[in-house]
Amino acid sequence: MAKRTRSFGEEASEKDKKKLSKEGFRKALKVFRFTLPYKWTFAIGFIFLVLSQLTSMSIPLLMGQMVGAIVSPEKAASIPNSNPIGNASILGDKLQNVFHAAPEFTLNEVTFLFVVLLILQAGFSFLRVYTFTRVSEQSMRDLRKELYAKIITLPVTFFEKSRVGELMSRITSDVTQLQDVLSTTLAELFRQIFTLVGGVLLITLISGKLTLFMLSTFPFLVVAAIIFGRFIRKNSKIVQDELAKTNIIVEETLQSVNVVKAFTNERLEVARYTSSIQKVVEYALKAATFRGGFISFIIFVLFGGVVGVVWYGGNLVLSGELDFKDLFTFIIYTGFIGGSVGGLGDMYAQIQKTIGASERVLEILGEESEVDVSRTVEFKKTAGNVSFQQVGFEYPSRADVSVLKDVSIEVKSGEKIALVGQSGAGKSTLVQLLMKMYPLTKGQILIDGKDIATQDVTELRSNIAIVPQEVMLFGGTIFENIAYGKPGATEAEVFEAARKANAYDFITSFPEKFQTIVGERGVKLSGGQRQRVAIARAILKDPSILILDEATSALDSESEKLVQGALDELMKNRTTIIIAHRLATIRNVDTIYVLKDGRIAELGSHDELILKEEGIYANLVKLQFENVNLLVE
Repeated sequence: MAKRTRSFGEEASEKDKKKLSKEGFRKALKVFRFTLPYKWTFAIGFIFLVLSQLTSMSIPLLMGQMVGAIVSPEKAASIPNSNPIGNASILGDKLQNVFHAAPEFTLNEVTFLFVVLLILQAGFSFLRVYTFTRVSEQSMRDLRKELYAKIITLPVTFFEKSRVGELMSRITSDVTQLQDVLSTTLAELFRQIFTLVGGVLLITLISGKLTLFMLSTFPFLVVAAIIFGRFIRKNSKIVQDELAKTNIIVEETLQSVNVVKAFTNERLEVARYTSSIQKVVEYALKAATFRGGFISFIIFVLFGGVVGVVWYGGNLVLSGELDFKDLFTFIIYTGFIGGSVGGLGDMYAQIQKTIGASERVLEILGEESEVDVSRTVEFKKTAGNVSFQQVGFEYPSRADVSVLKDVSIEVKSGEKIALVGQSGAGKSTLVQLLMKMYPLTKGQILIDGKDIATQDVTELRSNIAIVPQEVMLFGGTIFENIAYGKPGATEAEVFEAARKANAYDFITSFPEKFQTIVGERGVKLSGGQRQRVAIARAILKDPSILILDEATSALDSESEKLVQGALDELMKNRTTIIIAHRLATIRNVDTIYVLKDGRIAELGSHDELILKEEGIYANLVKLQFENVNLLVE
């Protein structure tokens, strides 16, 4: 497990390097195609953003005018008819010449303008937030839908190389990261840039000398942002990776909680999680050290710059080169600009995270699906003739090991065969190949004479049902779990399937009957009850081909009798392939195929194979018979 953890960290590290490249940025932009259906809403939001920012940038100007009206009220008082409401034309003339003529406003006029401005800004800000949120929620809904559809339609080989925790992280945290960018970061980025550029232009109009003095502090901020930012980004990413590892530990442990309890390894799991979360704390503190140092430096430079601006501007006021109200306005704009410079660093880090998240999402979206959920497949029921012809197979992850070697099996419609052999002989692999879980390495598999390689996977699997040894039920009701075999089935159909599976009596004995919640993975039902629900689900599907992965091997005698009766009902008039571990259950099949080392070592009926004294099947039967006798004794 430690080895896999390191490789995951190394992989994340490689992705960090890609994030700084133009290629990574270009790929990230592809995610924003999900916003195209809402481009006009986005454009409206952008307009409100501009209007909101214009009103915000007007505040320092009015504050300066307010200070001017307080400090020099005699200038404003010398202007007749200064009532802001009663003489709107004079106020309008003043506003039109705010930069050129530098008009003086009375305190009442400025206060009136402030009220109007704040009302406008509140309205524009509300509409901006609402429109951007609307775009982000709708576009991320579409992204989540497509991402989930992609994941659920990927082949088994993809899930074998991907951990559930990582996939959950992609569809939750990564998409949330993108959503934050659409709803907040883009708006904030524009606001910071607008404030920086607009602020510098406005203070230049107020005083060119003071602007040059103020801008002289910027190189220190830029150098600090580059130096500290590099360490902050690196450590922040390490924290995220370590946190992802802790989430994986939690998910794996909770998924296998019965194993943890059985082996009393609660202390081990707590220690594993504690060790992992401690690394998160250590890296987070290291990142906080750099972040705190950066913030302290920025505060020192910013406030030092403000002190310098006040000192230099004060001298300009004393020498008569600058009005006090203009110095006041300049200082406020300096604070705006300083805040935007500090904010741009956070925006840059946020965008980097977004590029990383978008790359990981795009990796999944770029995988090739085996099912096209948007296409309606016309269901065609097969007769159920199955033919394995010289089938050979190696798992992609173990290409040097041949699991199956030239296996040929013929199963006619309605026949029942059994696959017998030691673990690893290739029994389960054969049925997985029949369901197109993996591509064949060699040979062909035919159903009704048609090569399954050319057949649509949905159409193929619609004709196949499997009852596994370890039944997996969803956490909903019994009714929902049975109806899963035929979505849209009527209540009568579900009840009839339950009767045929010998499940109706125990289901109706529950207070909530078919609406009983089975719990996660069906934990509230016994093994025999879960098996019968699974059989009812398979009966409802009404498949042409049935696969039984020794559905009774883990049951007690009473449950086995009920389940076996349900299986007999299920197997009627269907092609059935049984993976057999308990050989007593396959006495009545048409043909038994004994596999050894990936090849068919023996085949025949039970009566034929039992007569071969040195045969593999005969020895397996003898061994199981001896084990039963030992248990009885």
